[in-house]
Amino acid sequence: MQYRRLGNAGMKVSTIALGGWINFGEGKVAADAARQIILTAYEQGINFFDLADIYGKGGAERQMGQLLRQFPRHTLVISTKLFWPMSDDVNDRGLSRKHIIESIDKSLQRLQTDYVDIYFCHRPDPETPILETARAMTDLIRQGKVLYWGTSEWEAGQIQELLHICQKYNLYEPKAEQPHYSMVYRERVEEELLPMTEPNGVGLVVFSPLAMGLLTGKYDQGIGPDTRFDREAWAKERFASDKNVAKVRRLKPIADELGITRAQLALAWTLRHTGVNSAITSATRPSQVVDNVAAADVTLTEDVITAIDNILSSS
Repeated sequence: MQYRRLGNAGMKVSTIALGGWINFGEGKVAADAARQIILTAYEQGINFFDLADIYGKGGAERQMGQLLRQFPRHTLVISTKLFWPMSDDVNDRGLSRKHIIESIDKSLQRLQTDYVDIYFCHRPDPETPILETARAMTDLIRQGKVLYWGTSEWEAGQIQELLHICQKYNLYEPKAEQPHYSMVYRERVEEELLPMTEPNGVGLVVFSPLAMGLLTGKYDQGIGPDTRFDREAWAKERFASDKNVAKVRRLKPIADELGITRAQLALAWTLRHTGVNSAITSATRPSQVVDNVAAADVTLTEDVITAIDNILSSS
């Protein structure tokens, strides 16, 4: 496993992380399998485990928190997020001071820990002043309930404004942004975020680096029954175009030549940027964790990157 600093902070995260989105807390992975996935991830060197209160309406935090308790807390980097409605109550959502202060205590209780290493604002909140959010996050850091904080799916201009406000009012600055990034969803990160975040000491920890499984090659012959794209129409619509499937097929000879899987190729390609600190993966079985972790040690040459880009940019 390789480890990188979170932006310009001192803490380091594993370049391959395990996330709780979709598979944890919603009954999609049996309890025994979930336990083995977490154990395998830890044994393989993953220290970064990413969650959100909305995943399974708290279920993912409860399940993963219980499983992570078996490991020494100082060896873990646990993140969670807030923003999306957690109930019908008018204030049980967003990034207001009220919701932030109340949400962290609920998440800590579900996770069975005294603090989280990273607390993400899951989306920007147009109804709350950025200064109010930044002050609340600073208070949580001073209280020791949060070590670092960050944003998720914020625009570059919004993060730049946030950094300016934090500097102006002497508040703790965000150290990470969590955007969607993969071979088939790349322009926003490469053209807008990285040119701004990396020079300002904000690291990227990216989600869906395998495009919900598309980049593994599992859909080369079409969408089979009981697959994610079969079960979840929104994911199929977002990723599984004929053009994208054809590109993934064309990546196979490159991976084969390197002696790696296409999943490892896709993850190594994502991590080629120094400004990308970690790629957040999911798994339904331990073997997937082992396969993903191997990507941390893959270095792609400029010739390979060029060959990949030629395929990705083809019409």
